[in-house]
Amino acid sequence: MLSRSKLSRRDRLLRAVSVGLAVAVIGASPALALSDIRQLPASSQDPAAPEDKEKLDTRPDTGLTGIPDPDPLIRKPGDNPPPASTTSDSDEQPPEVIYDLSKAPEPVRRMRELLIEAAASGDVERMRPLLNPGPDQTQIALGTSDADPVAALKQLSGDEDGVEVLAILIDILSTGFVHLDAGTPDEVYVWPYFAERPLALLTPPEKVELLRIVTAGDVAEMQDLGNYNFFRLGITPDGRWKFFTSGD
Repeated sequence: MLSRSKLSRRDRLLRAVSVGLAVAVIGASPALALSDIRQLPASSQDPAAPEDKEKLDTRPDTGLTGIPDPDPLIRKPGDNPPPASTTSDSDEQPPEVIYDLSKAPEPVRRMRELLIEAAASGDVERMRPLLNPGPDQTQIALGTSDADPVAALKQLSGDEDGVEVLAILIDILSTGFVHLDAGTPDEVYVWPYFAERPLALLTPPEKVELLRIVTAGDVAEMQDLGNYNFFRLGITPDGRWKFFTSGD
């Protein structure tokens, strides 16, 4: 059982360091003045006025002789192009939550397995070769002062040996994930999916998954902030552990 009191203190520290249709108007003709309405044929009242018949503006089978046709309320396709869409970026749907690991590339699946295996050992040193030491070293959460990634992991843990952070890592990798920025240099597979999904959209089963990682008090704080701000982990399509960070 994780020490949630220690987790909350660490969590607050990390947050302190790491804390952002237009209406289509259909054109209508101006209203007709009374003077624009032609007189109805006098013949209907006075058969002795043949000259009025010549003035009569007749239209076949309309029943509205003498009244000019207004612009049609229903336009045919091509008469007037519809207004451009005004959908904004804020209307974009959150990325798909994926549980089927077969939808991730084999290198991603392999790295996930290696991370879980190393974390389950309880020995934080077994994470070292997976942290990719060098210029492309795994980015560890802000708030750690040690350049050594293993030492940085220990700083994130509520215990001196880094066991707690290993347990958190396993919990995160046990949830669904999302695929972000496909086809770009920033393409990455991210666990848990809460990092990219509004908390207000979570279903009851998804809330259970979230509470396996954080406390109810943490969730309440996240809802106040509007987003998940606990740990997240990213793996690139070629199987590199890209980051293990926290925050907004």
